[in-house]
Amino acid sequence: MKRIRPLPFLLTLGLLTGSLSLRADQPSNGLAPEVPGLNVKDKLYQLEAKLPDLEEPYVTFAPEDKPDGLVVGRLGVDGGDLALVEAFATELAAANDEKSGQVDSMLIGYRGKLLFESYYRRGRANFPHYQMSITKSYTSLAVGRAIQLGLLTMEDLDQPAISFLKKLDTTKLVAGADTITLAQAMQMGSGIRLAKEKDLMKKPAQLKGLGELQAYLQYSDPIPPYPREFKYQEPDTAIAMQVVNAVAPRGAEEFIKTELLGRLDITQYHWEHATSGLPKSAAGSSMLSRDMLKFGQLILNKGKWKGEQLIPEVYIERATTPSRINKHYGFFWWVDDFTVGGKNYHSFQGRGAGGQFIFVFPELDLVVVITSHNKGMGDMLKTLPQRIIPAFVAKERR
Repeated sequence: MKRIRPLPFLLTLGLLTGSLSLRADQPSNGLAPEVPGLNVKDKLYQLEAKLPDLEEPYVTFAPEDKPDGLVVGRLGVDGGDLALVEAFATELAAANDEKSGQVDSMLIGYRGKLLFESYYRRGRANFPHYQMSITKSYTSLAVGRAIQLGLLTMEDLDQPAISFLKKLDTTKLVAGADTITLAQAMQMGSGIRLAKEKDLMKKPAQLKGLGELQAYLQYSDPIPPYPREFKYQEPDTAIAMQVVNAVAPRGAEEFIKTELLGRLDITQYHWEHATSGLPKSAAGSSMLSRDMLKFGQLILNKGKWKGEQLIPEVYIERATTPSRINKHYGFFWWVDDFTVGGKNYHSFQGRGAGGQFIFVFPELDLVVVITSHNKGMGDMLKTLPQRIIPAFVAKERR
């Protein structure tokens, strides 16, 4: 086993030195940086904020073959224009803008192989990066896994969500609460509107278990008929997680651990609990950058992982198809077309505030992962497709 060199923990924040230039016979500039003695049960969000920046970026064009389920290759040999990727990586390392320059990692998967891996600033190979709204995308995949196992059906997506939640006191729910389907909730179209949501959070003891969803559906304004206005909000994600918890024999937490993450060989992670006691569904997971790539590969492979159908192909298709109420949103996954070099490229994305992204470009068989600690989303939605797509289109045309 290779010995991982300890990190220089006395570095000041903001220090990034060294060149990314590598010779063709030198595909890496050392061993991937790690945090020694990491305990994933720690409060990783608070710990992550205290990580000192790396002394120099870590970049490899031939990622290490680890026992994590990923197949690795070599950029430029197995695809991609090495010079174009290196130029973008160099810019990411040098940027220091508070809004868009705080990238912690970038990984690229192409045709089923991890070809490029890099860490900057707070990025570490063994440190699960905190995930904001991209956690919603993982929650969607948990629903898909439940369908694959027969705990739900595709038809159930269009049934009232409360039909799976037998212990709700339906006599106290607002008018129209029984019309919200699971699909509508995952499209951010539940119609739940809470005038005093903050007041509800002041009584956490009443929100345990189904109490949280009971409160959402009891104190909301009346639910109008569908189609409803798109609203990006936590109650819709809570509906999805509560349904998974209701149908999974040992509950949502164990189900996600064994049937979603476990099947993807994801073990080094952390997932916070909501007030309800269930795994958070709107934000709150922490994932390794390499494991984020697996989620993108799962979408790209239409629900297959290592030849096994983990999620129904028909579910992946629907989850990545825009709804009637938002032409850029499916089931907790974003959907966009990017114009690069005069041509449109279709894409699905998981997105998180601060700058966590999983970009999936199905036409190119390409997945790109970004983690950051920006203020807001940063500018990756605008920048990355313009810089990375040409690196793989150019290679194909040669």
